[in-house]
Amino acid sequence: MIDVDADAIGQVLLARRAWLAVAESCTGGLLAARLTDVPGASAWFDRGVVTYSNRAKQDLLAVPEALLAAHGAVSGPVAEAMASGLRRRADVDWTVAVTGIAGPGGGTPEKPVGTVWIAWAGPGGVTAQRHQFAGDRAAIRQQTVNISLQGLRARITVK
Repeated sequence: MIDVDADAIGQVLLARRAWLAVAESCTGGLLAARLTDVPGASAWFDRGVVTYSNRAKQDLLAVPEALLAAHGAVSGPVAEAMASGLRRRADVDWTVAVTGIAGPGGGTPEKPVGTVWIAWAGPGGVTAQRHQFAGDRAAIRQQTVNISLQGLRARITVK
């Protein structure tokens, strides 16, 4: 797996005068930490929100309760709602949202441990991707952060 350089993402955001915010569930702040490890991140990183519970997703990101009930927290529609809700509430250019099952427990046959949904919202709309990561809790969380950053970089560098 390619380790994405968060500084390179910051440079693109800064050059475009764009702002980023992240909404995290299964990564518990690791994505925001990776981004804020970059010196000068305060010029392009607005905020990170850890919404581990469904209640937090509803309260902080405006994820509809009906959406959570219909699809579950670990789903494409909820990841998209997280990203879109944060983008509206934070009034930023870009958001990334992650929700998943890092394990070791909590998996089901339909959504086994390692199931992660990542959504990116920006000027062109919102998209989500499902991933099935392998490994222990730490490995799943790190893979989630890396893929989140890879997807973000691909989206922000498109002209």
